[in-house]
Amino acid sequence: MMSATMHDVSPAQALAARLRSQPPRIGLLASGPLDAITDVAGVRVGHATLDRDDVQTGVTVIDPHAGDPYRDKVPAGLAVINGFGKSVGLVQLQELGQLETPIALTNTYSVSAVAEAQIRQCVQANPETGRSLPTVNPLVLECNDGFLNDIQRMAVTGDDYLAACTQAGLQPAQGSVGAGRGMSSFQLKGGIGSASRRVPMSHAQPHEAIQQGRPGPRTFTVGALVLSNYGVLPNFCWGGERLGPQLATLLDDEARAQAQAPEKGSIIMVLATDAPLDARQLSRLAARAGAGLARTGSVYGHGSGDIALAFSTAYTLPHQADRPMPAVSTVHETLLDGLFQAAADSVEQAIVHALWWASPVTGRNGHHRRALRDLLARLD
Repeated sequence: MMSATMHDVSPAQALAARLRSQPPRIGLLASGPLDAITDVAGVRVGHATLDRDDVQTGVTVIDPHAGDPYRDKVPAGLAVINGFGKSVGLVQLQELGQLETPIALTNTYSVSAVAEAQIRQCVQANPETGRSLPTVNPLVLECNDGFLNDIQRMAVTGDDYLAACTQAGLQPAQGSVGAGRGMSSFQLKGGIGSASRRVPMSHAQPHEAIQQGRPGPRTFTVGALVLSNYGVLPNFCWGGERLGPQLATLLDDEARAQAQAPEKGSIIMVLATDAPLDARQLSRLAARAGAGLARTGSVYGHGSGDIALAFSTAYTLPHQADRPMPAVSTVHETLLDGLFQAAADSVEQAIVHALWWASPVTGRNGHHRRALRDLLARLD
């Protein structure tokens, strides 16, 4: 016989209890051990966070491998879903299909300072850069954190970029850290999020393995890291649940008014994989980030810069012509669907993690963003 306490719990109350307990798990694919972009071997992430009154900003760095990416470049692809952004380095990345610096994320007005720091970093490691060697292509992507951060101060410096590089490691902090310190999503606190998914592929074997008669199953990893600064609350979906309208009732009048304004945020989505893909295939992988983004309630609004890039750690491309180019057997085109699924799921999961781990922040002129978990705790 059912107890009174059990049948007194309404479906809405059961849903609220589940939403408060843990973030939703996206998709059916398994995660890597860290459920982060750093599950892709060789990838490291570092942050430098600026938390000083009206200055709420920072830098996040994604290092594709432990070596010098100028001398040993990695293949990369780009998908510009909506190009409302002020990034540096995307044109050459799209043309050549390779990265030659770490990927740096920061606020809009700090792009130039971080790009200069990347150039100086490369020159220090390669003194002939821009002389007998070609110039380096810095790669800096941005979102506008001006609601919480006094962006006009241009507080981020080259030393902050170098600090993020030095701090880079395997277990990236998430939420209101690094470049995500001052970011907002759905009129709530946004920031940095990461996730990973593993994709078994029985037919995607390295050429040398097939030659040696050991064609057993192989598993690839796709990892995502997002700088989440987009979305309007009425559209917000959380693990498939349309929560925006419910959460809006818990905001103050000013925040509810903001939720009705046109979208003016952005999101940067970075995908890493150990699958051997070429630059064209990586552009296709990057485009699937948009599927994960859309599930959360984004319509890629006019004022939202929605940019995705993907890179592979399976091989590197030598800078100098006297070194041989790699002979790579890439994944067959008809076997990419699993990687596409992993890209969509890991991006959505990374967005979930960005909001779940974000802490509330008060910044410029007393502007405040509440944390999603604080509102979930108040759901009936």
